[in-house]
This record gives sequence, C-alpha cells and structure tokens, in this order.
Amino acid sequence: MKDNFEMPETMTKEDVTAMILSAKKQAGLTWEEIATKIDMSPVWTHSAAMGMNAMPAEKAKALVSVMGLPQEAASVLEESPTKVWEQAVPTDPCIYRLYEIVGVYGPTIKALIHEKFGDGIMSAIDFDMQITRVEHPKGDRVKIEMSGKYLGYNSW
Repeated sequence: MKDNFEMPETMTKEDVTAMILSAKKQAGLTWEEIATKIDMSPVWTHSAAMGMNAMPAEKAKALVSVMGLPQEAASVLEESPTKVWEQAVPTDPCIYRLYEIVGVYGPTIKALIHEKFGDGIMSAIDFDMQITRVEHPKGDRVKIEMSGKYLGYNSW
C-alpha cells in the first residue's frame, strides 16, 4: 500500500484508527484478511485497531507494514488504551442489541457462572471470541462464542 498519510504533530490512537480504516477501505481488505496477515484473530485485530487493546510490538509493526502506515503509528498501537464509552446506552442497532442481550440475560449469565464456578467473574483480559455465520432455514444466524478465564473473588 502507498504511504500517503499526513502526519499529525502528536499522533493519537484516534489518528491511527482513522488511518487504519482509511487504508482498509483503500485496499479493499476485510478484518479476516488483515488478521491473517498479522497472524491474529479478527476480533482482537479489530479491537486493537479501534484503540481498545494495546498491541505487542511485533504485531503493531506487522499491522503498520500491512496497512502502509507511518512507522510512528506502531508505538501508538503499543500504548495501553483508556477505555471510555461516550454514551450510557448505545444507539447503533447492532451494538444496542448486544447491550440489550446483556441487560436481559446478564443476571442469568452471572447466576449460572456462580453455580458452575463459585463467586467470581469471566475475565475480559484473558479472553477470546469468535464470530461465525451459521446457515439456518429461517435466516442465517450470528454465532458469538466467548471464552474468558474464570477469576474467583478473594475472600479475606
């Protein structure tokens, strides 16, 4: 890809995300294709590209190379994120439905985790997720599989 990005004085995660999205569109790549090129999952690749995870140095350099970004972007991708949601209830329909699922089934998920594991949580740090399309006679389904390490609460 051609490196044609204008360099801001101090590059931020938001700047790098905008560059990645622009390069992705110009190249006609999917997240699956980008992830394959850097040997990571598409879920993690997208999340890190959107500034929600820090990339290990070698993955940041690989992404910068694949996307034709300025080399300085790699160090920004390596920075620890500040995860801030700007609104209490998302308005995007796809994101809202996931929010709704957690609102409706969150207490059930919590209760079943506690029954099976004890008092604790599922880690979102030691975590992986796959999203697949499943054919179905009533309309294709979205299958989201999440796997997070169980972390029990300490009792003192």
